[in-house]
Amino acid sequence: NSSDLSPSFFILASIPGLEAAHFWMAILLCSMYILAVTGNCAVLFIVKTEPSLHAPMYFFLCMLAAIDLALSTSTVPRILSFYWFNTREISFGACLVQMFLIHTLSAIESTVLLAMAVDRYVAICHPLRHAAILTNAATVKIGLVAMARGVLFFLPLPLLLLPLPFCRSRLLSHSFCLHQDVMNLACTNTTPSAVYGLTAILLVMGLDAILICLSYVLILKAVLRLASWKERLKVFSTCVAHICVVLAFYVPLIGLSVVHRFGKDLAPSVHITMGNIYILVPAVLNPIIYGVRTKQIQRRILNLI
Repeated sequence: NSSDLSPSFFILASIPGLEAAHFWMAILLCSMYILAVTGNCAVLFIVKTEPSLHAPMYFFLCMLAAIDLALSTSTVPRILSFYWFNTREISFGACLVQMFLIHTLSAIESTVLLAMAVDRYVAICHPLRHAAILTNAATVKIGLVAMARGVLFFLPLPLLLLPLPFCRSRLLSHSFCLHQDVMNLACTNTTPSAVYGLTAILLVMGLDAILICLSYVLILKAVLRLASWKERLKVFSTCVAHICVVLAFYVPLIGLSVVHRFGKDLAPSVHITMGNIYILVPAVLNPIIYGVRTKQIQRRILNLI
């Protein structure tokens, strides 16, 4: 009937057999969310108030913090509402908006990580030209390009799903909305949507990952040309925080993609756990990583405490 062709809501997934533990699971997720919000807000405040951190690398870090705040806030409060108050239904429109935000913000974060890799490459391989190439104006332009790139590539995803008929189960496999998850519930040919979604991910996250790896190959070649191991370790140590942040973003992303592609027979708990890791772990780890690796941030945090 017509309600099947135009669904009014989807049902968020819960872990079978663990419904009684939702309250405690929500406590854990809420604690991680509070830690993510506190850590990323602290990074934004410290970079803004510390003149020595007014440099492109830390402006990129602020962009990363703002993206993590937006990404976690667009999903975690809705998950907590589900776990605490058993509000499993999410409207069709809200689901599409949430899906758009998740994929767009992930694309913007990937672009910012690439920009940070280029910043490290220029700082190590062309140190005399670093200030001239990566100016404050250039940093702002890169941020705007990252936003435009994410929106342009991933705005078509909800638009492609909007006219599809949904006449199968409305039960999602996550506690939030993802493109492939919603698309699999349609009862018509979804090849155009699937092809575009895969193409967008490859052209954004896939290309960014390749360029980040290329940047570090060039950095490694430059580092190995230094005379002593002490100098090599000192120079390469400036990249450790960024490498950890890249791994914190791409490892959950790849894990979630593998679960979607090959994990149809896996337990629902695996899908839900991987989804929550993808949303929360980078947001929690990023400020901790840079807090540990940046002495100025360490000092400001200790002063605040």
